Amino acid sequence: MTNGTAKESESIDKRLPQHIAIIMDGNGRWAKKRGLPRYAGHPAGVEAVRGVVEVCVEQQIRVLTLFAFSSENWQRPQKEVNLIMDLFMRSLKKEVRRLERNHVKLRVIGDRSAFADNLQKQIKEAERQTQNNQGLLLQVAANYGGRWDITQAAKRLAEQVQQGKLAPDQIDEEQFSRNLCFTDVPEPDLFIRTGGEKRISNFLLWQCAYTELYFTDMLWPDFNRKALEQALHDFSNRQRRFGRTGEQVQDQTAEAS
Repeated sequence: MTNGTAKESESIDKRLPQHIAIIMDGNGRWAKKRGLPRYAGHPAGVEAVRGVVEVCVEQQIRVLTLFAFSSENWQRPQKEVNLIMDLFMRSLKKEVRRLERNHVKLRVIGDRSAFADNLQKQIKEAERQTQNNQGLLLQVAANYGGRWDITQAAKRLAEQVQQGKLAPDQIDEEQFSRNLCFTDVPEPDLFIRTGGEKRISNFLLWQCAYTELYFTDMLWPDFNRKALEQALHDFSNRQRRFGRTGEQVQDQTAEAS
């Protein structure tokens, strides 16, 4: 680590997010800027993932959720989709040992049914190998969409009502949340999107109701340790009110200290 990076690390406030969600945008544009085919940006993006995971482990972030492949990404050129699926398979095989070394638990969220059988099998195996790790929880959203997540939760609740296990008037926000993709971790505190776009693109629509949003023009393969540390520093200086006034938050903080 360089001296500059060390100073940046020291400046990060301890009011860090428990859960970071990231849309890793800009792989294709990164490659095109270098005169490379679009796909060349995806392996470079995997390198950026490694760096981000390392920082989260060091800073004791509880959960990192990465939007790897959306339910809309199937519309991309078939050759690119096939290459992404192949990279996903190879990365699962290659990275498991690294995840275990760093006590990282892997979870893949999304509709796996569209994936080839061998990829589904590899996902299960990677999750099995890391299931007892007690450090960072790395959630990879693959064939995931926020509207799909909400829809499948509604279907589950409808089935429970139909089976007589649940009355309609028992359905509230807490009950609904229990039927989403993940219910055992806090909702994201910090949402990061690289690549210059300023939208959440069907990612964790329900879960990001009160999430702090952070956008950067940096393309994902260039999003390094220092870039994440800057995002964490920005987050630490924000006041999260959750519907309260700034004065109420300050009073509560003063009481807690």
